[in-house]
Amino acid sequence: MEQSVSDIDALVREEKRLTAVESHNEAWAEGLSAGIEPEIIAEAALATAFAEIVAANGEEAAIALLDRMRARVEAGEFEPLRLRH
Repeated sequence: MEQSVSDIDALVREEKRLTAVESHNEAWAEGLSAGIEPEIIAEAALATAFAEIVAANGEEAAIALLDRMRARVEAGEFEPLRLRH
């Protein structure tokens, strides 16, 4: 069965997502082992991410991402039993 370009793009995007999750997990573990509280690590990660989004795509893109993430939090997507990585 032949894969379409959009199928291949989706596979590449998912591989990138998994690699990013792995990198973030390693950085998170390093921060914890250095004695940094999870809330501080999370705030630093979010601040860095939003600064990058604003620089690359503008404030509207960052606000749109924030809105999507808020909806996911409210939907319970990040509850421990529902995490997917």
